Amino acid sequence: MKKNNTRNADIFFQLTKRHLLVFFGNKVRVMYTLLVPVIIFAVYIFFLRDLELLTVQNELIKLGLNEDETLIHYCESLVDSWMISGIIGLSTITVALQANTIIVEDKQNGVNRDFASSPIHKNILIGSYFFYNFIVTALICCIFFLVCLVYLAAMGEFLITLLNALTVFAVMLYSTVAATLMTVFVCSFVKTEATMMSIVAVFSTAIGFLIGAYMPLGMLPVWVQGICGFIPGTYSCALLRYGFMATPLAELTEYVSLLPQLGDGAGVRLIETLTGSFGYNLNFFGVSVTAPFQALALGVFILLFLFLNVGVGKKLAAVLGMTKKKKRKKNETEK
Repeated sequence: MKKNNTRNADIFFQLTKRHLLVFFGNKVRVMYTLLVPVIIFAVYIFFLRDLELLTVQNELIKLGLNEDETLIHYCESLVDSWMISGIIGLSTITVALQANTIIVEDKQNGVNRDFASSPIHKNILIGSYFFYNFIVTALICCIFFLVCLVYLAAMGEFLITLLNALTVFAVMLYSTVAATLMTVFVCSFVKTEATMMSIVAVFSTAIGFLIGAYMPLGMLPVWVQGICGFIPGTYSCALLRYGFMATPLAELTEYVSLLPQLGDGAGVRLIETLTGSFGYNLNFFGVSVTAPFQALALGVFILLFLFLNVGVGKKLAAVLGMTKKKKRKKNETEK
């Protein structure tokens, strides 16, 4: 029994190694997967950043504080931290989705036929696909996380403490598990690379808006916000923002409290306005969802997709055309 478990573990890691070698062996695919979050980040820097900051500037103009460079700098740090955390949350999904091309390629190219004819247990093959996806997604998201830290340092906005960084890293891994389970479930129904590429293009474009990565969910129609509450990435973005925004928000709050011109609760209202637009608390159907419940919701989604993947596990290891052949043989036998 012990030898059998050791053998299964060895096969599991060998299969995972094989998937990783296939993925990283395709330089174009690796480059594209790495560039997806970077391109989104570049779009934010050159196009969306000014639009996001415009909301803040309008509030400062109302209070006559648009000339306070220190205050503007703190606000820029808050907005950048908000957006970066959203892009990282989005990246866990888009990278996990892109990594699933290996599964579809194995189906289309008949590689699964070799696995099916070997003594490899189906569950070991399925588990290796999950583990491979998790490794690729976590690795690329960590690389992008470092890129974001370099950007914040270059902008003079590096306010993240070690505790904040560890929080972001832990939430990122937690989110990667959810993204892996969700995307593998979706891709288990895909049979061709052409279909897979279409799904990647459409899904990657739309999901950023539905999880609040590009803009606050409060800007969306109420019925759309309700839909967003049923997407795991929504909670991933919110939890990541707790790590990224904790120190910038604390620094901004402390600075605002020292401004003499912000009396009679004006400072409090400014912070409430900013956190309302660039905050991390979610509100669905009039119910506020705080961090503990966000983490709980993400955990529920992980369990849900785990059970769903168990239910459709055969599709991941399925060999295209085998079912039709079996049915044909069965019909011929009956005749």
